[in-house]
Amino acid sequence: MKEKLAKLKVGKIVYNETMKKHTTYKIGGEVACLIYPSDIQELTRLIKYIKENNIKYKVIGNGSNLIFTDEFYDGIIIKLNEFNNLDINDTIITVGAGYSIMKLAHKVANYGLTGLEFAAGIPGTVGGAVYMNAGAYNTDMGYIVSEILVLTPDLEVKKMYNKDLAYHYRDSFLQKNPGYICLEATIVLKKGKPEAIKEVMEDRKQRRLLTQPLEYPSAGSVFRNPINDYAGRLIEEIGYKGKSIGGAKVSEKHANFIINTGNASFNDVKSLINEIKKEILEKYNIEIKIEQEFVE
Repeated sequence: MKEKLAKLKVGKIVYNETMKKHTTYKIGGEVACLIYPSDIQELTRLIKYIKENNIKYKVIGNGSNLIFTDEFYDGIIIKLNEFNNLDINDTIITVGAGYSIMKLAHKVANYGLTGLEFAAGIPGTVGGAVYMNAGAYNTDMGYIVSEILVLTPDLEVKKMYNKDLAYHYRDSFLQKNPGYICLEATIVLKKGKPEAIKEVMEDRKQRRLLTQPLEYPSAGSVFRNPINDYAGRLIEEIGYKGKSIGGAKVSEKHANFIINTGNASFNDVKSLINEIKKEILEKYNIEIKIEQEFVE
């Protein structure tokens, strides 16, 4: 595989890389191959090779929503960090899938553009945010994404519009159709005052510092909030706030966060999540949905 990939010219290749470096949980074993394509042509060649050879693969952003296996991942992980173009034309933003959504939120604030403040504390990429329909403060990507550029499972590059993306709470067409890869997004914002926008972002930053365990590795909210309720409240009600399994612990600051206290394993986090799901189902008959993704 090494020789074939080198000849194909599919981007920067790193072999036997530990995924601890590439997930915000700081959990994960080695992966056979990590590749950074530099453009659409390289990515297309890579996906074509992967499919022809039936190789396991996954496209990831900043790994801010992933719980990665500690076992050897015998496949290819693709990161689109090089897809980082940015064009700001009045209120219309065209941005590559690998661009940091947090960095973008701060950048557009300087231009006096409002609508992306919610993303100032989300440590993911634009592509990841589009895929997850990331959001906070009662808004999300579905409100601001007008269209995206994708690579389809048939290796065609095409546009998909907001109406095609089936955006719902933390859900999208892309999640149900993982063969589609987001390459670029067009985001439409509104004009505002830079000082007022930055004030909102600073206020929310201070609130996050007070209410979220940002000093520990985690992947943010573990569960989606059920309709008319909060996952954190349910977790507290079943007595799991502060509960630990190995190095994984339900945060005492915010019960919908599981933190890595230093040496958490994939199984520690998975076991804690599954216990919480089971207890909430038994006590409240609520099938609570996981917002994070296991990669095995």
